[in-house]
Amino acid sequence: MSAIPSTRPMLSEGLADALKRAQAQVNALVLGKTHEVRLAFVALLSDGHLLIEDLPGLGKTTLAHALAATLGLGFQRVQFTSDLLPADVLGVSVYDAQARAFTFHPGPVFTNVLLADEINRAPPRTQSALLEAMAEHQVTLDGATHALPTPFFVIATQNPVDLSGTYPLPDSQLDRFLLRLALGYPNPASDREPLAGSDRRTLIAQALPLLSAEDVLALRAAVNDVHASDALIDYVQALLSRSRQHPGVRVGLSPRAGIALLRAARAYALLLGRSHVLPEDVQALFAAVAAHRLVPEAEAASASVLAKAILHAVPVD
Repeated sequence: MSAIPSTRPMLSEGLADALKRAQAQVNALVLGKTHEVRLAFVALLSDGHLLIEDLPGLGKTTLAHALAATLGLGFQRVQFTSDLLPADVLGVSVYDAQARAFTFHPGPVFTNVLLADEINRAPPRTQSALLEAMAEHQVTLDGATHALPTPFFVIATQNPVDLSGTYPLPDSQLDRFLLRLALGYPNPASDREPLAGSDRRTLIAQALPLLSAEDVLALRAAVNDVHASDALIDYVQALLSRSRQHPGVRVGLSPRAGIALLRAARAYALLLGRSHVLPEDVQALFAAVAAHRLVPEAEAASASVLAKAILHAVPVD
């Protein structure tokens, strides 16, 4: 497949340097997870949201805090629990007796970066409170619509093993996350450094903000300028088609999933310093974009295994 480089200008030298330094700083805080950190930046630059799913203690919250510290944006953390109410996330209208009117008090969702920690611990009603915010970047309460700050980026975490007292995210909620990733256990060198060195929380507190809100918006605009050839789009379309026909898949990928995959591939190419998308970009992202959107048959393999099988079943022309 031949790629036609875009004739549009790349990032300015200052912005490209700031983006490299931001990635390097997060990699220094989240050790040995270069690919996962890059995927986190893909979600940010694609104007999407990120779901980090893994065992406790493997760095899910550390990655979220490292990203927030590096971005230098407004940050709020909400610990999702079984008694958390929608108003605890979105805000509440309180009656002002003197003004004889209701005054809206915004909740923690009114920030740039929201960490929804252990999102599957909250009941469905509270989980769904985030749907409009994630999809439309706004909140509607008591008939009034309130715009969220720009940019708005949700990082949610959940533990896939300890499911006692949890509420699995519905498909409609999962689809709002551009990427789902797992960190996994660190390699021996990365495992040793926190034991012998400084505490991660101390290092994150000392991290410098390297990107601003304006920088993030400029980077998102640059993602739109990354070229995707007709052949590359054909490849993405073939993956979507295969997902709907693949053995063991009950529900394949939607058109919205295809749009998400292509936008993420553009962001991935930009992070690698290219002005055009290659099939390798799509392949590097496919499992992270597709697996949580696939619904396997009852006796089929896991969605992650099916996503890899779909990818291998579609040739690159």
